[in-house]
Amino acid sequence: MRKSICTIIFICAFISVTAQDSQTNAAKSYANYHYIDAAKKYERKFRKGDDSQETLQKLGNAYYSNADMGNAVKWYGQLFSKYERTLSPEYIFKYIHSLKGVGNYELAKALMKIYANKFDETAYKVEQFNDNDLALDKIRNQQPQFVVTPLSFNSKFADFAPMFYQDKIVFASSRDTSKLQSRVYEWNKQPYLNLYEADTVQLGTDLVDVRPFSKNINTKYHEAVTTFDPTGAVMYFTRNNYTDKNLERDSQGINRLKMYRSELEEEIWTMPKEVAFNSLDYSVGQPALSPDGKRLYFVSDIPGGEGGTDIYFVNLLEDGSYSEPINLGSKVNTKGREMFPFVTNEKLYFASDGHLGLGGLDIFEVQIADSLGTAVNLGPVINTGSDDFAFIINENTNRGYFSSNRDGGSGDDDIYSFQRLKPNCEQSVKGTVLRKANEQAVVNAEVLLKAKDGSTIAKQTTDAYGVFTFDVPLECQMQYQILVSKDGYDSNEVAFSTTEELDKTHQVPLIITKKLNKLIVTEDGVMKIKIDDIYFNVNKADIRPDAAEELNKVVEVMKEYPKMVIKIESHTDSRGSDKYNESLSDRRAKSTAAYISSQGIEANRIESAIGYGEKQLLNRCANGVKCIKDEHDINRRSEFIIVRL
Repeated sequence: MRKSICTIIFICAFISVTAQDSQTNAAKSYANYHYIDAAKKYERKFRKGDDSQETLQKLGNAYYSNADMGNAVKWYGQLFSKYERTLSPEYIFKYIHSLKGVGNYELAKALMKIYANKFDETAYKVEQFNDNDLALDKIRNQQPQFVVTPLSFNSKFADFAPMFYQDKIVFASSRDTSKLQSRVYEWNKQPYLNLYEADTVQLGTDLVDVRPFSKNINTKYHEAVTTFDPTGAVMYFTRNNYTDKNLERDSQGINRLKMYRSELEEEIWTMPKEVAFNSLDYSVGQPALSPDGKRLYFVSDIPGGEGGTDIYFVNLLEDGSYSEPINLGSKVNTKGREMFPFVTNEKLYFASDGHLGLGGLDIFEVQIADSLGTAVNLGPVINTGSDDFAFIINENTNRGYFSSNRDGGSGDDDIYSFQRLKPNCEQSVKGTVLRKANEQAVVNAEVLLKAKDGSTIAKQTTDAYGVFTFDVPLECQMQYQILVSKDGYDSNEVAFSTTEELDKTHQVPLIITKKLNKLIVTEDGVMKIKIDDIYFNVNKADIRPDAAEELNKVVEVMKEYPKMVIKIESHTDSRGSDKYNESLSDRRAKSTAAYISSQGIEANRIESAIGYGEKQLLNRCANGVKCIKDEHDINRRSEFIIVRL
């Protein structure tokens, strides 16, 4: 794997330092981020017999920081073999990540599985240690979404971080610096970066007429990673903390990265000014404006974030100031490194080594339109075992550019163009059919999968657990319906929509209700259990055999609906005194409740049992009114009112 200047300058430590005086030993070279020199010196120490944990750690780190995963695997492997028990989680992670970078996925997966449960929440634990077997294979095997084209304009030096600007592309490169001066960046022995612009050709298959972007922007130190507002008259970019031709350093002697703003006035970019949220204590850079120009995303190692480098945003206020920086949180940021944001109206694209990926930096997308979604790996072709990053796209044409240090390029980091293809969606749907009354599985229910127009796509029958599965491929971002039916039950239909995710299985639970027993009726808007009249002996409340036969019907209905709750109301006619009739009916109501409970119905399922005497007559037959026996009998009744079904 070729070295990546992106990794060197903007990733490993998010720290930029200038050349120092000649170093005399490995430790000094390492401390000053001169990793090529440090690696050579530590290898000499190793050949002389120094295989200490510190030497092996720094050898692995020196190559890892230069994105040389082959040598990183070599030295981390020796470190792991000799000092496994005393290694911090950081080195386990780096070893696993390096293994993926060289394509040794099987060993990487095995180590992830072993160490998945050995790191506490405060350790260097990222999501790739969880459920890695299936998840990693799913990424590796997903249908390619991109056609990638190498660009002939790339130089033998670093070319990366493309950005749309009007009808041109602005990018970072170290190509011409070496011709103008001999100064090099000691970390990787590469020239310093400047900004360039180039014209596009048809279909984005190359960039032509490369020229320096602006003499007011470019300096003798690093400039890279731009973004422009919708008018094209305001830009933000990343630079060393550089003022008055001098580099500024913090208390540790470190020259941090800062973000700068410039305006276009009469076709000339003004002298850049720092943004207000820069700091001497941490780095700020890699800006990305939202399409409306109202929100500015960026990358920083602000203390208190999720991990190494996180993505933040500020809102651009009407008075020209900025809101406080807001961390995007754990859905985007990890204990690893999240870098190079690019924003469209609905999505955030970024590079990460903290989310599960194929090795090096991988490119991810996440929905941001309504709420923050789940980060999705863009998969093979766009992602490799190398560093893949700085992704930009025109979502109207699905064309764009990204950067990579993959094998086969022209030099260090290279810029590639791509065409995003519409994927063949292979989503599926499954679920469980449950009975509403008791949430028990419904066996042998017929389940239909229907298209939006109502046509049937497939049919299934639920198994012994009430489960159904449709393996037919479903189109992405489409609406479907699922209809379930079974004899004795009311049918039910549920709609659902597929997403943009490939290979997603939708879980669609279905609830159906058993058709109401014929004894359940509704009278005047009140649901009741309707049985024949029950009779008591004169002036008695004892349950007669013929009454028990009718009450058993109530018991059976309540057993059929185990969540049903009723209340019992008993009524008399007007013959006899009001007080006596109320007392008699109340005794009969409570006797009725006692009988129902004695047949296996929980007492708490009978909310109340009350006698109302002659207070609720159904006809004119009140006190003093002459009525025949049949008219009085209408008022003699017991009612079983359903409170809850």
